[in-house]
Amino acid sequence: MGAAGGTAQGRRRWFATYRSVLAIRDVRLLFSGLAISATGSWAYNAALLALVYTRTHSLAWVGAAGLVRFLPSLLLSPYSGVVVERSDRFRLLLATNSLCLVWQCLLGVVALVHGPMVLVLALAALSSSTGIFEMPAVGATVPAVVPESELVAANALQSTIDNLVVIIGPAIGALLLAVSSPPVVFFVNAATFGAAALLVTRIGFRGTKVDVTAGGTAGVLAQMLVGVRAILGARSARALVAMCALVSFIYGTDTVLFIGVSAHKLGTGAKGFGYLLAGLGVGGVLMAGAVNRLAARPRLAWVIFAGVAGYTLPTALMVVIRSPELAFLVEVVRGASTLVVDVIAITALQRAVPKDQLGRVMGGFWALIIGAIALGTVITPAITTNFGLDAGLWTMALAPSLVAVAALPAMRRVDLETASASALLAPRVALLEQLGIFSAASRTLLERLAAEAQERAFEPDAQIITQGQRADYLYVLIDGAVEVSSSGESGGPAKPIRTMSAPDYFGEIGILRNVPRTANVVAGAEGCRCAMIDGQQLLEALGAASPSGAMLARASTLLAATHPSEESLAGTASL
Repeated sequence: MGAAGGTAQGRRRWFATYRSVLAIRDVRLLFSGLAISATGSWAYNAALLALVYTRTHSLAWVGAAGLVRFLPSLLLSPYSGVVVERSDRFRLLLATNSLCLVWQCLLGVVALVHGPMVLVLALAALSSSTGIFEMPAVGATVPAVVPESELVAANALQSTIDNLVVIIGPAIGALLLAVSSPPVVFFVNAATFGAAALLVTRIGFRGTKVDVTAGGTAGVLAQMLVGVRAILGARSARALVAMCALVSFIYGTDTVLFIGVSAHKLGTGAKGFGYLLAGLGVGGVLMAGAVNRLAARPRLAWVIFAGVAGYTLPTALMVVIRSPELAFLVEVVRGASTLVVDVIAITALQRAVPKDQLGRVMGGFWALIIGAIALGTVITPAITTNFGLDAGLWTMALAPSLVAVAALPAMRRVDLETASASALLAPRVALLEQLGIFSAASRTLLERLAAEAQERAFEPDAQIITQGQRADYLYVLIDGAVEVSSSGESGGPAKPIRTMSAPDYFGEIGILRNVPRTANVVAGAEGCRCAMIDGQQLLEALGAASPSGAMLARASTLLAATHPSEESLAGTASL
């Protein structure tokens, strides 16, 4: 009973991380389509590499198969983010899934009739090129449909799905290969793209299209470079993305080395490649429940370093391991380690860049990741051909770990800068917490609002808000006092309503109700100082942490005093 209870408690903790994310219908549809098509694609990957190796018996051809899948995607990925931002991203996903269905059917036919290997690789390149739009579209959509406080959980859930399909997809591919042939796997993959396309049609969210041309002044190259420049300009995200690219490079080497390990060391043949990939997936799933806690740590440098080391160093064990079961366990450790790096890097990137650039940023990000994977597939055959499989395993175990050691000081500097910035923001964050504007707001959300707020001092009797103006900011009164007056709904002379002294806030009514200002606010006799929070950022924050009941009650009371005909603010909690 105790063991069963512990297991049930563990399952509850595991699912609690994702419950609020899965409660969002569009997220369920988006991730379901992603899971189905990705499962088919992983089965297809195993079948494609098995087909190439069986037909050629050459690791160089296996490397070529990896290269033709990654190189076109690398070239198209920066522009894929541009297409995502200027398009209805869900119609785009419908089109790309439909095209991938066609390419996979054609690939199945070519493999069935023993067509030329060049044509097989060409169709593989078309499939990967078409599918490159998926990840920027998903990466840009998740922050728009998921509250900011749940962003780590959403990315961890997506990574969990990725790791589950790494387990399920290659296993399905291996099973289908055992009882049939690669063409059957290709046709099954085509069917998964059809199912994903149907799910996409049911998603209700529609993102806002962005003018990526900057009013007609930005050409194609400038549009693509926006994402890369945003990554390079965000120092904290830049360091993490570099580590993510490093582990992606190692994954590229895995796609070649695993074939050799399976065929020459484990005795499981080329088809055993899928089982080693499944071990990576199992490790990612087991680590998923701990990612939230790790991502919340104030010092991430050592967490990221441990993730990189845990992914690279165990590769050396493959030199001496001859047991498929033990090799599988080694891959479990590696999979758990790489999940930490991936989730923290993607979440940092989504938080660090402007929302209207996120599609292009994710396109640039995936270009870097795909480029790193492609580089791994290119370098590894040359190493194994000239120096042997063991040399390749030792190289890929030690060299990336040394790179991570070299990068550790830079990551620690980012930690120190982040801690310094948090210390500077601490008084403003404490003020927001003291006001109780967001009773359920996370520390991360409050720090984000505090960092983006503009601080401004007002001279005595200065006009801060004028009745009838557009509502643009929420004002947090840091020190001093303000006088509030209103002409009411009928106009006429303004009548005093109240005096407000720090700490307090004002200006929320117009933003919550999307109406012009309902009162005048003037600085007191000794002036005042305010932190100004952009109204749109406030509404986004309210999507992550609903406004407190006290805030809504106060706003309703004030509105009743100036505009009694307006309906109650009680419904505003749904914002």
